[in-house]
Amino acid sequence: MYTQALQALIEEFQKLPGIGPKSAQRMAFAVLKKTQEQNNKFIKALKEAKENIFYCEQCFNLTSQQNTIADDEVHICEICSDPRRNLEQLCVVEDVKDLIAIEKTKEFRGRFHVLGGVISPLDGISADDLSIPNLLLRLEEFVQKHKEESNEGELELILAIGLSTEGEATILYLKRLITVLLNKYQLTELSSPIRITRLAYGLPVGADLDYADETTIAKALEARVLC
Repeated sequence: MYTQALQALIEEFQKLPGIGPKSAQRMAFAVLKKTQEQNNKFIKALKEAKENIFYCEQCFNLTSQQNTIADDEVHICEICSDPRRNLEQLCVVEDVKDLIAIEKTKEFRGRFHVLGGVISPLDGISADDLSIPNLLLRLEEFVQKHKEESNEGELELILAIGLSTEGEATILYLKRLITVLLNKYQLTELSSPIRITRLAYGLPVGADLDYADETTIAKALEARVLC
């Protein structure tokens, strides 16, 4: 039987994703073995991360960068604020870990949009829980600009979403919403300024991007196909 304070510490660690009772116990004992100075550094790092890391207001990547736009303080990540990125490529990923995995390949120079997960009714995750409305706003801005300026440019929307059942359902849902958006501007699939692609099947079915090696992800990006 653990003392109450130790049991409370174990329970807090167990609330972290992927941490079971045994792992939580080991982590709690590891904390107790550290010196007070080491624990103070750990606590400081947690506090600063919580206070200084925000979601990018454009793509929902994590960032500590703060920008001033029209006298308002906003958080725009390093990728979104980089003028060298390709504005005609937008890669949609499930979470920030997938974004980092793709960035490590150094094969992609476009921009990102982080959904924050996939649609999963069994887990209680609906489209309203994801950043899908924000993605549609970004796509609509591109379509409007395309129509107003009679621009011949094309946006490649790369759906870099895992090949799970939930991932496939999310991709189908996004494609339906994009079709509705195009209809709103009297555009068809043939006249659409948005070309939808997805990662090639170099990735194992059901695999998460952050577990794949950089070469596999790079090859999948290189051989992406039309949806």
